[in-house]
Amino acid sequence: MEAVELAREAAVEAARPQPLGPHLGVVTEGDRLVTHLFECRDPAYRGWRWSVTVTRAARARHVTIDEVALLPGPDALLAPQWVPWSERLRPGDLSPGDLLPASGDDLRLEPGFTGEDEPPPNSVEAPGAAAAEAGAEPERADGGEVPPRRATIAAIAEELGLGRVRVLSRYGMREAAERWEEQYGPDSPMAQAAPGTCASCGFLVPMTGSLRQAFGVCANQYSPADGRVVSLSFGCGAHSEAAKVPAPKPPPPPVIDHLGADPL
Repeated sequence: MEAVELAREAAVEAARPQPLGPHLGVVTEGDRLVTHLFECRDPAYRGWRWSVTVTRAARARHVTIDEVALLPGPDALLAPQWVPWSERLRPGDLSPGDLLPASGDDLRLEPGFTGEDEPPPNSVEAPGAAAAEAGAEPERADGGEVPPRRATIAAIAEELGLGRVRVLSRYGMREAAERWEEQYGPDSPMAQAAPGTCASCGFLVPMTGSLRQAFGVCANQYSPADGRVVSLSFGCGAHSEAAKVPAPKPPPPPVIDHLGADPL
């Protein structure tokens, strides 16, 4: 605990070229093992402290330096906690050329109706993709002949409209519905002031599947929701039946002069 100058020399060497602050105290780590703390004057590490751990071996007369490190203090300026990219990603962050992988345990997706997990033919994970790229013929694992693309289960399912490996799950469908309902739902200020709902609008394009019971796509270029998925209970001032075009006024009747003479 008295080896303050020895610890200071080690801290000065580690902090160079930045100056070293005063001695802040000593922390006992164990038997013949203490840590001296010095203030860090580096402006980039405000509130940090230089920690110099010294020790003395049993039956030894001299104190030796065990470790020198820069550690944060109680008022240290720290970087924000690291967050994985999957949690930092927000809607609209995807740029042209970016690829966003969907994990295998994504709750928004569930297995499709193909009966197999065969990737698309243009995928890098497709069987024989590397051989085809190199110019060689694809081969099966058992050495047999590879059937043509038209004879595979995935090709038949794709022809029937069932060729997707994964489809939207009930969780993903409910999550999307809640998001669309919040953006273009009955509680929005536009819908509160609308003369009618989208369910009776002629510009509504129905969706397919079970979502068509509550949502559709707006096809009115003058609507603020043009090209967006809207709730059937949403509405705006561009409703097809909101107002009628005023009819033109009839022209006034002709004025006939009954007193003067008609020119011949």
